[in-house]
Amino acid sequence: MTRSDVSPDAATAHAWAALGGDPALLERVTYRAVSGGLPARLPVAELARATVGVCSLAAAELGARRSGGAVPAVRVDEDAVATAFVSERHLRIDGRKPTNFAPLSGFWRAADGWVRTHANYPHHRARLLAALDLPGDTGPDGLAGTLAARPARAIQEAVYAAGGLAVAVAEPGESEIPLGALPLIESRRVGEGAPRRLGDAPSRAGGGLPVGGGPPGSGALSADGGPSASAGPTSDRPPASGGPSVSGGLPTSGALPASGVRVLDLTRVIAGPVATRTLALLGADVLRIDSPRLPEDPDAHADTGFGKRSAALDLSVSEDRRTVEALLADADVVVTGYRPGALDRFGLAPDVLLERHPGLVVAQLCAWGWSGPWSGRRGFDSLVQAATGIAAIETNADADSDGHPGVLPAQALDHGTGYLLAATVLRALTERQEDGAGRHLRLSLAGTASWLTHGIAPAARGDGPAHDPEPWLAETDSDLGTLRYARSPIATPDGPLDWVRPPGHLGADTPRWL
Repeated sequence: MTRSDVSPDAATAHAWAALGGDPALLERVTYRAVSGGLPARLPVAELARATVGVCSLAAAELGARRSGGAVPAVRVDEDAVATAFVSERHLRIDGRKPTNFAPLSGFWRAADGWVRTHANYPHHRARLLAALDLPGDTGPDGLAGTLAARPARAIQEAVYAAGGLAVAVAEPGESEIPLGALPLIESRRVGEGAPRRLGDAPSRAGGGLPVGGGPPGSGALSADGGPSASAGPTSDRPPASGGPSVSGGLPTSGALPASGVRVLDLTRVIAGPVATRTLALLGADVLRIDSPRLPEDPDAHADTGFGKRSAALDLSVSEDRRTVEALLADADVVVTGYRPGALDRFGLAPDVLLERHPGLVVAQLCAWGWSGPWSGRRGFDSLVQAATGIAAIETNADADSDGHPGVLPAQALDHGTGYLLAATVLRALTERQEDGAGRHLRLSLAGTASWLTHGIAPAARGDGPAHDPEPWLAETDSDLGTLRYARSPIATPDGPLDWVRPPGHLGADTPRWL
């Protein structure tokens, strides 16, 4: 190793153990250390490199299992990690810098403390203002005046009751979320099956229309798990040229670890899309389904849509549900990022899916954990930081004498959970190579927050150079314009990978597998 290389730390070992990985494989991971990346009071840099490290190792393990070789060594570059963890800030679209937070999203003084609101999406903004009896054209000053007169927890409960997003900023140790009881990763094996190679036709009960047989794009899931309006026609867009080929069965020379894997992506915003973006990087055919009535923020999609195709389907329409069922019949993985139970009424509850499609890997992500009074609430990284005491820990008392809450140097709960989610899927696919059984996987942003605040200690950083993002930024043409973007930090034995296709327009592809 070079002087700047460091071996896996306790955080990497903890995450790998949570994934059920063989501890002997940890020696296959090293880190190229840098200084100044992701500075914070909490061990954010350690969390970031550990999540990317175990995801890289899980990819190497899957590739080795499929090819019959030994698990190769991987060297994760902390420059790449720090750059990717703020990928949305590095994004440029035809030179334009996206706005990551809307004017009514942020910290606000309450009568007895602070609250954090999230109003990036128009429907969340409308619900926030309605809960506070404010007119629709209210700006930051008007919102600030109203919030300053009310107690923080009263604001929190009133806004959540109206379907909006606001949380009281918790002091360390005073969170309403039971952090100590939240696991980092939940995984259970479901059913029995015969070992089979990835890319082979699934031997599952299934039915419905042939893949792609439903009418393309008559709507989709809503962000709140509800029905949505119809969409216009869709079109196929071929993958970008110059990338690695995707093929089924065992990898041939130069094939990627997830080649031939079919992933149905029912996620939004950052964490889930980062996971599926990573699976696409590693060769999977990722098909994302979205709602045309409650579409993704276009800038968020431009950041996380690399490598994927995007279609629109309305689960309240029977023909579109049949199309989803046909897609599931040939899928290896389904990843969901909606609140617990939000998709159950459409026949997409995990146990129902695993019964209908033996051998399927069902991976779920939520904000607040899978049980308890907050489990059914909507949430985002910024809100979880506020409600779990992270924002209070990161307060800079020297610079902000008024005690204004602070933030992590990245949406680290989102990005970190995204790489862990991808790693759980890769490990589940490795295990399924042997037993053919399905898997049910669950993660949450609050679980990652618990790990950050209670489970990671600062580690030796190595004698590395100053952080420099430039080597990890790239540019490509796309249907959305010229994109300058952060490259993936996932390490492979053959060096860095890039996606085979840039993001296209949301919902523009026909819902079928390649």
